Amino acid sequence: MCICINCHYVDRCITYHAVEHQHQQPHLTENPTFEPQEPSINVNIRPQEDYIEMEWDVVGCESFLEEAGKWMKLRPGEPVPT
Repeated sequence: MCICINCHYVDRCITYHAVEHQHQQPHLTENPTFEPQEPSINVNIRPQEDYIEMEWDVVGCESFLEEAGKWMKLRPGEPVPT
């Protein structure tokens, strides 16, 4: 799971914005301004019957500042990305 959902900077992070794009999800912001230090992204590739599923997760980041439930506060009632 992406650590970004519990990060203080999720709503203005350039890396999370790119992950949203890869997942074809609506952006928390259209103009992110926060440049994280040394984010690490895992890309899981799963072949399906007629397509390839790719999941992008930020698994490490030197700028990570925990704020539990930050993503849920920004998108109340929506399912948390997995």
